[in-house]
Amino acid sequence: MSLKPQPRVPVDLELRVWGMGADGRVFSQHARARNVSAAGALLSNIEPELKVGEIIGVQSGNKKARCKIVWSENTHSPQRIQAGVQLLDGQECPWTASLQGTPAAVPQNHRKWERHKIIFVISIHDGYSPMPMRVSATDISARGCYIETISPYPFGTSLMVDLSFASGTISTRSFVRACYPGVGMGIEFVGLNREQEQSFQQFLRAIDPWACSIEIQNPKPGNA
Repeated sequence: MSLKPQPRVPVDLELRVWGMGADGRVFSQHARARNVSAAGALLSNIEPELKVGEIIGVQSGNKKARCKIVWSENTHSPQRIQAGVQLLDGQECPWTASLQGTPAAVPQNHRKWERHKIIFVISIHDGYSPMPMRVSATDISARGCYIETISPYPFGTSLMVDLSFASGTISTRSFVRACYPGVGMGIEFVGLNREQEQSFQQFLRAIDPWACSIEIQNPKPGNA
């Protein structure tokens, strides 16, 4: 069977993180969580370079947990190092309160496709500016994505989105389905046909470093 990825909730949550950087030096600092799930989080504003596979500590309020670094990237921006972390087995989720009563970026009844927590550059057109704006989606599928931005478009705004991948570039009509001022927005793609959705979803899965880690072999008949 396959393990479904946990729904991710966009947040702007202050955390304390500590551990060892890629340079072998111990660090302890404040950071931010940009989206969270019951299984992991997207962290930003981390100062040292991080090494994939290392274990770090995170603390939200008075709750602490140990996490594995799944990916890390230097954004060369005020957000500095971003990292995707996954809670170790047996660790209590320290940001449970942020998961309760908060809408996901795209309504759950639209979660037909697996979401990929990767950084993927897309172009958006708002109908007012003659030039498209290139932005980074941090949580994306063939039905939508989450975009970190301090100036999100209002809820319900219609946008055209260009998605460039292996087989070319496709454009789709999209709508803003969630707006978090100063943090980001969730948008839904509504103009892709079935074939385009499948092609784009396959491409996302191929480039997602987490994808291969969320599947286990089907049990053989009689071994259940």
